[in-house]
Amino acid sequence: MNLQRAFQRVYGVLLNTNVNTALPCCYSVRLKHTKEELNEHKAKVMGRGLPEKKPLPGVKSIILVASGKGGVGKTTTAVNLACAMKVIEPDKEIGLLDADVFGPSVPLMMNISGEPMLNDDNLIEPLLNYGVKCMSMGLLVSGENAVVWRGLMVMQALERLTRHVAWGPLDCLVVDTPPGTGDTHLSLAQNLPLDGALVVTTPQSAALQVTKRGLNMFDRLKVPVIGMVENMSHAICHNCGTKNFVFGNETKQCAEQMGLEIIESFEVDHNMSECINSGKPAIYALPDSIHAEKYRQLANKVFKYIETKDNERAKVKE
Repeated sequence: MNLQRAFQRVYGVLLNTNVNTALPCCYSVRLKHTKEELNEHKAKVMGRGLPEKKPLPGVKSIILVASGKGGVGKTTTAVNLACAMKVIEPDKEIGLLDADVFGPSVPLMMNISGEPMLNDDNLIEPLLNYGVKCMSMGLLVSGENAVVWRGLMVMQALERLTRHVAWGPLDCLVVDTPPGTGDTHLSLAQNLPLDGALVVTTPQSAALQVTKRGLNMFDRLKVPVIGMVENMSHAICHNCGTKNFVFGNETKQCAEQMGLEIIESFEVDHNMSECINSGKPAIYALPDSIHAEKYRQLANKVFKYIETKDNERAKVKE
């Protein structure tokens, strides 16, 4: 049978037409299905071939810091959260993974550089600064070289940044993710047992619109959202102390619509730019500032969230 004949035979059956009178029709197609049957079939198809979620050796909890929109201060939040967690709980081991393969910023903000070393188990040793274990694609790519990869290569890079790094022992790994709702988030959610996600936004309508897409993504991936972090919520006049909502004031309404809480809100502060450029997080550079205090509060809330999740797991095991 030639290729054209084979094509006609297969697709002719699907279209419920006779291909050739000489060939007996031994196939039947059911054209109608119940809603329950369709949902069951969809679940089987969606679940087929998905990787099994496996914990990272020695890592107790994993928290994502994400945003649908770029430029909302996501990496700043991840860096200061990780450092604040180490400050308020010095006995805890904290890690920071920069999962933004194309635009890694953690090396700059954490003031780390140099090529990581391999240990005796052929695992990458994360770099350490401010007591936080760090790993980033920016440490594996020399200079200002651009990472020009397709999706499959990105997923392979994430595999290396997660499972080929000597993370343990860690009480919590904070993962800074890129903007959007793409391969990185899907790979992390499908491969790792994520405890929760912090969603970062700014008050502009454009940012909040994209933030909602990110929240819907986590809902579909069944990743619990801890809450929203609002950056650049307002600016304070140095002369009179008046709050100016220069970027709008719609975050609260958005959070209520999504059934979430704004767990921290940060005002505009020009000192934060200097912290970023100098590689010294605000929690250390400005320990007495309102920003540092709010990052400590955010870290406390994340620790309490993790403790609650651990207690829930313990009850289920009982």
